[in-house]
Amino acid sequence: MPTPEPRIPTTASAGPLSYAIFQLARAHRAYAAAMLRAMDLHPGQELLLMQLLDRDGQTQSELLESVGLDHSTVSKSLRRMQDAGLLVREPAEHDRRVMVVHLTDKGRAMREPIAAMWQALEETSAVNLSAQQAESFVRTAYAIADAINSRAVAREDSE
Repeated sequence: MPTPEPRIPTTASAGPLSYAIFQLARAHRAYAAAMLRAMDLHPGQELLLMQLLDRDGQTQSELLESVGLDHSTVSKSLRRMQDAGLLVREPAEHDRRVMVVHLTDKGRAMREPIAAMWQALEETSAVNLSAQQAESFVRTAYAIADAINSRAVAREDSE
């Protein structure tokens, strides 16, 4: 059975690509959030865990930069994760104002569940795509992100 054409609001009709991206992001985020809830994680926490699994002992500033989220979001997520026993935050030896984040054994044990969740999310997302379509989509998505990000940087530089 063919997928029905989406009903795009008339005010968005000049931007069908942007509306499709919005719908895709919303669906993907909702599905990922449900999978994360089953792991007792909040959206975004898996990204912080993945960064720490790759390189434990990062500062909060390094984590902020690597995940591209704002300070308050990362700080709140790290606090929740610390309360859940996934990590600890300690002042850096070189500067007590800088907080260094370390995984606990419980946090390190999340490697396999997160990898499995990410794989399941990937498989579900690409179920109706050929390998070539999936590869093309990834290149296209990064090209769009680069275009948007370079526009945002250019706008910041002109201000």
